Amino acid sequence: MSQVFQGDKVIPVSLVEIPALSITQIKTEDQDGYQAVQIGVGAEKGRPKIKREVRLEGELSWKIGDQIKADIFEPGDRVKVTGYSKGKGFQGVVKRWGFSGRNASHGGKGQVRTLGSVGSRFPQRVIKGRKMPGQMGYQKTTVRNLEIVEVDVENSLLAIKGAIPGPKHSLLIIQEL
Repeated sequence: MSQVFQGDKVIPVSLVEIPALSITQIKTEDQDGYQAVQIGVGAEKGRPKIKREVRLEGELSWKIGDQIKADIFEPGDRVKVTGYSKGKGFQGVVKRWGFSGRNASHGGKGQVRTLGSVGSRFPQRVIKGRKMPGQMGYQKTTVRNLEIVEVDVENSLLAIKGAIPGPKHSLLIIQEL
């Protein structure tokens, strides 16, 4: 996170770098049955590292090889940002689900942060949906209704008001609302 000063106000922003995006394929209704543009990110030796297809409505004015830059956004635009949240690894129930833990006294030696009973006498199995230890974080997350504060076309940067999902240098999908 960073901050931008507008007059006497301080606005918390997240800086997002827009890499060189190029159009690698155009799909038409005649050939494919729908209209879409395939965008490639991080081209190396003529081939993009990551491809993403975006479905479009209306007439397409783009050609293969056209570049998409940060100037498609303007200050004041509302966007939704999709990314993967920060991964926390394998976590116990106290951190993952907010369980209070067990007694530290009355024979609770070494069992303070444990789960406790996971089932009952009948049915003799663990019921589906039981909150248990496991992988925490790294889930697809969308934050909606974020405002673009500044657009720096020269450095290919967006300043988005508020927090966005994911760790530093992660890939994001930014869509206009």
